Amino acid sequence: MNVERAWYMLQNKSNGIMMTNSKYYDVIVIGAGHAGCEAALAAARLGCDTLMLATNLDTVAFLACNPSVGGTAKGQIVKEIDALGGEMAVNADKSLLQMRMLNRGKGPAVYSPRAQVDKNAYHTNMKRTIESTPNLHLRQGEAVSVAENGDGSFTVTTAVDLTYRCKAAVLCCGVYLNSRTLVGECVRDSGPNGFANAKRLTESLINMGFTVLRFKTGTPARVRLDSIDLSKTVEQRGEDDVRPFSYITQSVPATKRSCYLTYSTEETKRIILDNKSLAPIYNGSINGVGPRYCPSIEDKVIRFADKERHQIFLEPESEDTCEFYVQGASSSMPAHIQEQIYRSIEGLENVEIMRDAYAIEYDCIDATQLDSTLMAKHIPGLFFAGQINGTSGYEEAAGQGIVAGINAERYVHGKTPFTLRRDNSYIGVLIDDITTKENTEPYRMMTSRAEYRLVLRQDNADMRLTEIGRRIGLVDEHRYAIYKQKLSQIEAGRKQLATVVSPKTYGPLFQQKNEALTGAGLTVDEMLRRPNICCKDLRTLGFFEDIDDDALYEIELECKYRGYIEKEQQAIAQANKLENKTLPDDIDYLKIDGLRIEARQKLNKIRPKNLGQAGRILGVSPADIQILIVYLAQNIHN
Repeated sequence: MNVERAWYMLQNKSNGIMMTNSKYYDVIVIGAGHAGCEAALAAARLGCDTLMLATNLDTVAFLACNPSVGGTAKGQIVKEIDALGGEMAVNADKSLLQMRMLNRGKGPAVYSPRAQVDKNAYHTNMKRTIESTPNLHLRQGEAVSVAENGDGSFTVTTAVDLTYRCKAAVLCCGVYLNSRTLVGECVRDSGPNGFANAKRLTESLINMGFTVLRFKTGTPARVRLDSIDLSKTVEQRGEDDVRPFSYITQSVPATKRSCYLTYSTEETKRIILDNKSLAPIYNGSINGVGPRYCPSIEDKVIRFADKERHQIFLEPESEDTCEFYVQGASSSMPAHIQEQIYRSIEGLENVEIMRDAYAIEYDCIDATQLDSTLMAKHIPGLFFAGQINGTSGYEEAAGQGIVAGINAERYVHGKTPFTLRRDNSYIGVLIDDITTKENTEPYRMMTSRAEYRLVLRQDNADMRLTEIGRRIGLVDEHRYAIYKQKLSQIEAGRKQLATVVSPKTYGPLFQQKNEALTGAGLTVDEMLRRPNICCKDLRTLGFFEDIDDDALYEIELECKYRGYIEKEQQAIAQANKLENKTLPDDIDYLKIDGLRIEARQKLNKIRPKNLGQAGRILGVSPADIQILIVYLAQNIHN
């Protein structure tokens, strides 16, 4: 029994109020979506007695929108979660229907794995993992309040009047807070997919001083596969030359189900424009702000009026159903208008809708009230992760979840807080962005948000983060052994790069690959820098024969992109000069002469930890940073 729980029991006994409906946990995680799962698993695996509350146990790891994991920038996050010892990648691999690598034509800096997963299997597999994890207690119950107790602990109360106390709480409420769904004029007081929402928790957040925002998202209809004319679509099968998400998964299984590409038509545009007044997003029925980068079909047609058609992807929900997800055609139009819209899409002329599309509004917080550990700046021990922080997407939620779960455990046990940086992970970019920039719409991760994306590739997430996960305690012996084996392979391959090869030996290969002959000996490194030569080609010359493909890929990228990588590393070193210059917690920005009024107000509200963060706050200019540097030099003596 830990010290905090023993103290709590002693206090209750001494006061004669030992209640049977009140229990003590190290950590309580509120919410069982993708953020909640990673947070609870991380805290429990690190030794915290953890309670995970879900409004409904059927919502555990539920894929409420697209049954896919990964995608542009999101695939990088999944790999990073895996490298830290998280579960999303492992679970996605277990539930795979097909996998592809996006952006192959744009270079390795933005290659992004994306998987179509089995919606039902993903939920079942994750729930089974949670149920079998020591220290983790899964409980159905709607949290209606979180209260500080004045002794460094929190009390969580559920709708059925059960109370739980904890040292640290992690709120991962997704899109359930005061949510409502809209299909035309039909407005339901519910969460996604008809699940019950959480109606009273927002009040607790307001009472604790949090700024609450109102955001919106949406999901398309689910349609019946055998009502689609697939001859009018383009089949998209999975790829067999792509690595699984998790480094502990051996290989990607064969494609189980295909996706299909089709397009909207001029008729689609006409139907939407003729019925624009019925769209909640345009008639004032929706108050929440939606994601700019994931608009509804009506929003796309109106915003991009010059575009003749839009891509639509038909994607399977599960192996055990004929339901297909119509990606690219989310809507909140009335049901009878939805039917007209979908039947105007190529191949969907006779489509049968099984579930209507809908929009959903929900409450979330202003995440600038959190620090880089995802803990509230004004309430120690209270953490937030996922869409409650104003983000969108399963992967963004899970990335925040593992960081919040790790930090909840470290807070409970008095350890140094854990943070990720912009230069070592996409998760670091994500958390830095949401905690330093006031987001006025749901935040979605994109590769363009990461200024160091060439060193934050999807293929090297294990090289960047496994050692960190090992030090934290989430990377087990099996995972670490796989990582060490890869390091050993890379080192063995690098030793071959200095070998000089004669023109007689490499000549036939160069002729075959249309590379110019020099008449002089070349090192293996020099050969690899030729655009048409890859490591696998050099195996024909006797090199890299005992090096596996994953290690070989890293070696090849190091050679071909060495100059660019070095420039990026120099930029990182330069930026770290500002990142390493800390700002005192008690600094009064309102009194610093020379700072513009907007900069003073923003700095005083967000209270950045260092000059690097200060420079990324909207409204703080480079000139303001120079004034801060002078102020620190004159007034702060380290």
